[in-house]
Amino acid sequence: MALISDAKQFLGGWIDAVSRAVDMVAGRFVRAQQIRLVETDDGAFTASTIAAKSGAGLPDLSFRLDGGKPPPPLPAEWKAAFRGGRVEALLQPAQVITHQLDFPNKAAAFLDGMIRAQVDRMTPWSAVDAVFGWSSPVPAANDRIAVTFAATSRRKVDPLLQFAEAVDAASVAISAPVASASTQVTLMDRSLRSVIGAAVNVPRLLRAILLSSALAAAASLIANAYLGGSLQSELGDLQQRISQRRAALRLGADGTASGLGLLAKRKQTTPASIMVLEAISRALPDSTYVTELRIEGDKIQVVGMTQDAPSLVRLMEQSPQFTRATFFAPTTHAANEPGERFHIEAHITAYFGSGT
Repeated sequence: MALISDAKQFLGGWIDAVSRAVDMVAGRFVRAQQIRLVETDDGAFTASTIAAKSGAGLPDLSFRLDGGKPPPPLPAEWKAAFRGGRVEALLQPAQVITHQLDFPNKAAAFLDGMIRAQVDRMTPWSAVDAVFGWSSPVPAANDRIAVTFAATSRRKVDPLLQFAEAVDAASVAISAPVASASTQVTLMDRSLRSVIGAAVNVPRLLRAILLSSALAAAASLIANAYLGGSLQSELGDLQQRISQRRAALRLGADGTASGLGLLAKRKQTTPASIMVLEAISRALPDSTYVTELRIEGDKIQVVGMTQDAPSLVRLMEQSPQFTRATFFAPTTHAANEPGERFHIEAHITAYFGSGT
């Protein structure tokens, strides 16, 4: 039963992913009406249409949201404009928490995980209860990058989502202004339904394709059960010859280890990077976070922030995976940093235990 449940979950995720891809391609040809919502100081919203190349937009409309609905109801022409359109909402700066963050230049590919891990420390909410985003990385001094982080409560944006779903919009994007009026950070960009509407039911079409493929695979398996019996013995002979050939490659003509054997030995005696990462995560306390990590041969160098840098050397020495831990650069404490910036290097042992 668990296997069937996992298969259904995987197929459901695949269908959703393909549907989004089809919708993205269709969106390039089917241009939805864009509607901009700007939150005012008193919590109301001003709606304005982004006019297309042909035709004029609707006059601006101001309304409030009560439980995700505007009292009184929207005019008929605005209901038609919202239906199947794209809603782009801009929140008031007072509703958003912003931070300026900097990371090593090499961390650009891992910003999502690094920022998500710090949401509960930078905001009053957890990563589940917050809606957040960040700007594109900007090069900074000392081979680092700077990003602008912005977040707000999920309860703040829920009425906007309910409103977009109620007016049958195709998608909704929620942004926050930061630094200046010309700079915005996207907090959420969600597709609510396909822009091609009911003309083509993509999920149903994909399910039909999957069903046809499953029937074809079943027919192929039945044919293989009747016709593939004679191939089993040939496969066994081939595997035996492959095993004999591998055994011959492991030893040279004079019985010494060949290049294949030396490579296998090197693999066994060289610590894997993923095992080193697991070992360093167990050795360092929760109050410490790493900004740079380099592995060169049997040596590891760790740079990061902590509350007590000298204790890290002792903790790494106590770990069976590291020896000769020492500082390779001075420990610093800047006024604008929450802790001490440390630089520690240590030697790595070749074998790693189970960690129990």
